[in-house]
Amino acid sequence: MVAAFTTLPVIGVPIKSSASIHGLDSILSMLQMPAGVPVATIALDGATNAAVLATQMLALSNARLHDVLEKYRTSLKDKVMRTIEELRKGGFNDE
Repeated sequence: MVAAFTTLPVIGVPIKSSASIHGLDSILSMLQMPAGVPVATIALDGATNAAVLATQMLALSNARLHDVLEKYRTSLKDKVMRTIEELRKGGFNDE
């Protein structure tokens, strides 16, 4: 694993493949790292969240990236709110 050879943050993205046991082998290879060799492990096939996490790390020292993340998170919230409104218009009552 790359994490053993660097002091930089490592983000592990377990991938489900035809040769894996539903991705379990991939997940365990990242979760069972020895003490002192951390890996930030994301959900199975979670490349999008890995990209967001990497951007969050970089945004700690980059105001432009911080702004991009804020806009991205706002767009996600707006999408959820639109979906809720569509469900309500269709008769779904969440109360």
